[in-house]
Amino acid sequence: MKICSICNKISGTDNDHLDCQEKRRIELEAKDLKEKLPEQLNMAKNSDDLNLEIKAVLDHLTKEKEKTKD
Repeated sequence: MKICSICNKISGTDNDHLDCQEKRRIELEAKDLKEKLPEQLNMAKNSDDLNLEIKAVLDHLTKEKEKTKD
């Protein structure tokens, strides 16, 4: 038995819980994707080149993010 280093609960094996490992992997991938998305779209350089639909989606996402912060 061991304590899971992610959730700090008792694990029946000598490893972290598989669910905890998967959750951490997904969170890291999501964080990495959010950081790389503007670079992939070259928003800083050519924001006028994006399709109107993509601009609308990005504006919607940023507004939703601002609402959740408030």
